[in-house]
Amino acid sequence: MKGIITVLGKDQVGIIAKVCTYLAEQNVNILDISQTIVQDYFNMMMIVDISNPAKAFENLITDLHDLGLTIGVEIKLQHEDIFNSMHRI
Repeated sequence: MKGIITVLGKDQVGIIAKVCTYLAEQNVNILDISQTIVQDYFNMMMIVDISNPAKAFENLITDLHDLGLTIGVEIKLQHEDIFNSMHRI
């Protein structure tokens, strides 16, 4: 099962490191990652394997949201199917 993580906010040191460290601790593997910085604004999208996480999916969502609050960015996790349905043209 795959998930999509989006991270948006003002660029600062350590965003990628903190998100990736959390994911590794939760047995969530990063399959693909893309990040850009436009005029000091950070944007990252990750495709992750959530087949065997250490925590329930809902807990991952909450933890990532809380992590975002502590580092000053917005972090969202969605099932790949939900993400695709929401972004279908």
